[in-house]
Amino acid sequence: MKFWRTILALVSMLGAGSALLWPRIAHTQQSQRVPTIEEYNPKSTLVTKEHKPERAKFPFIDIHSHHWNPTPEHVDQLVKEMDTINLRVLVNLSGGSGEELRKTVATMKGRYPDRFVVFANPSYEDINAPGYGNRAAERLAADVRNGAQGLKIFKNFGMDLKYANGERVHADDAIFDPLFEKCAELKIPVLIHIAEPSAFFDPWDYKNERWEELNEFPQRARPPSKYPSFETLMAERNHLFAKHPRTHFIAAHLAFHGNDLERLGKLFDTLPNMYVDIAAVLAELGRQPYSAHDFLVKYQDRVLMGKDIYDVSEYKWYFRALETRDEYFEYYRKRHAFWRIYGFQLPDEVLKKIYYKNALKLVPGIDPKAFPD
Repeated sequence: MKFWRTILALVSMLGAGSALLWPRIAHTQQSQRVPTIEEYNPKSTLVTKEHKPERAKFPFIDIHSHHWNPTPEHVDQLVKEMDTINLRVLVNLSGGSGEELRKTVATMKGRYPDRFVVFANPSYEDINAPGYGNRAAERLAADVRNGAQGLKIFKNFGMDLKYANGERVHADDAIFDPLFEKCAELKIPVLIHIAEPSAFFDPWDYKNERWEELNEFPQRARPPSKYPSFETLMAERNHLFAKHPRTHFIAAHLAFHGNDLERLGKLFDTLPNMYVDIAAVLAELGRQPYSAHDFLVKYQDRVLMGKDIYDVSEYKWYFRALETRDEYFEYYRKRHAFWRIYGFQLPDEVLKKIYYKNALKLVPGIDPKAFPD
């Protein structure tokens, strides 16, 4: 009997001690500040094999880069950096037109004829004067004579660009028909940016997976009070491609369908003159490695390598995703993806097409001898 009284006394004492300790534990937990969305960045404990290629397996062409008014010093530095990662040819989409185009071509191709390609950009200054389309086509022809090897259409086209009467310029307006037909005649591609990620058109709330980027750059939001809908812009773009079947269009950023590869595949099946680049959308492919692998194998003739914002240290994420089966690694720009990505290890023949063969097919004037068969 004495034994059980002792046991009960001990249990009672432990219970009392726990009761005294618990408020302090609870208080400590409650006093810890809850991190914000931007701050929360847990460190993964996953242990897997890692492969971190610093250099592409094959020489490649970057179809999507921007270098406004480059200096000779900048160009020299570019070539040194390009050599370190096996970047054979860089396409500068920001060539401008007229004298600006001539200067950019001289600075880049004049110094390194085989390492750079320059695309021209249309001017809209005289868009309200009759005959604009023909003048734009004539200017493009002159730019091609001065060294341009393609045409780049920037993102204001279809969204912000307006006529003098305030009406929005539609991406498929007939006024541009002579310009796009001239591209077919000159056998040069059009790399075109229509719309933005679909999430930019959605409500900007905590359910939006691009919340962090919109918080950092609020001007990227596309509310319906100011902009056409995402689907309106897609319809105009697709109609533009369909009515110029002889013109090769490269839709920037996976045509903003990186989150819906089945939809993009149906577009490829419908529009044989449509291509895409993977600039700034690696995170879309990397979160769906099985689907990405199968899609890129199936449509290997329609996808081109591109980076967009130039930073020589960031290309290795593309190499790792395209060439390896690495799992659950961080993307290089958190505002594009709060998730981690996976490699989808493409076959060599598919890699060659994405890295350089498709660009060689579309862009005139690139020396194919610098690339493997």
